[in-house]
Amino acid sequence: MRAVFLRRPEQVLRLFYTAERRRIAGPLCAHLARTRRPYREVEGEELARIAGTPHHGGICAVTAPRRALTLPGPALPADLSPARLLPLLDGIGNPHNLGAIARSAAFFGASAMVLAGDGRQADLSDAAFRVAEGGLEHLRVLRTDDLPALLRGMQGRWRSVAAVAAGGLPPDAIPRDLPIALLLGNEEQGPSLASITACDCRLTLPGSGAVESLNVAAAAAVLFHTLGSR
Repeated sequence: MRAVFLRRPEQVLRLFYTAERRRIAGPLCAHLARTRRPYREVEGEELARIAGTPHHGGICAVTAPRRALTLPGPALPADLSPARLLPLLDGIGNPHNLGAIARSAAFFGASAMVLAGDGRQADLSDAAFRVAEGGLEHLRVLRTDDLPALLRGMQGRWRSVAAVAAGGLPPDAIPRDLPIALLLGNEEQGPSLASITACDCRLTLPGSGAVESLNVAAAAAVLFHTLGSR
């Protein structure tokens, strides 16, 4: 909630909150009053209907919809803020995983995230924003219609790494001479072969063998921490 008001306050349309959140809501209501936007204290049951979930934390802002910005060609924007990490999501259709990855990416210092343009890939949604807990407000979310071409165009400026379930290098074998562009795929099939082939190298997290792999959002958090540290 705080991230929305900090990053795009002009897009907050309405605010609803319970009596228990009155103190926290006060400064936000003052801002909305100055911009002539409505706000209202409501009961918890009504807030659950407004938020579409009982897990609302006692406060809910209605904002203008936000969508990923589609890149006009197979190149990152020249004004993209520099960062050590850039996650690229290839076919991750679960919006909860998208939100969890965004939360971890923002926590570990990423400034952007790229989504593949095919139909398997989830876009920004209410569910993704809820799970991200403000993380998406700190990321520039881009969409590309040709992820392999984008990856090939990043060569020499980024170290592109495909996370795969088996057969890849361990994390400590990945060169850290360049910022890391980390390709993440869905849990059933992984990234597309074309996207994997366009990467500099493949990476596999070693485990105990008790289970085959981690949830993609959990794996992403581990890899962000491991690859983002110098």
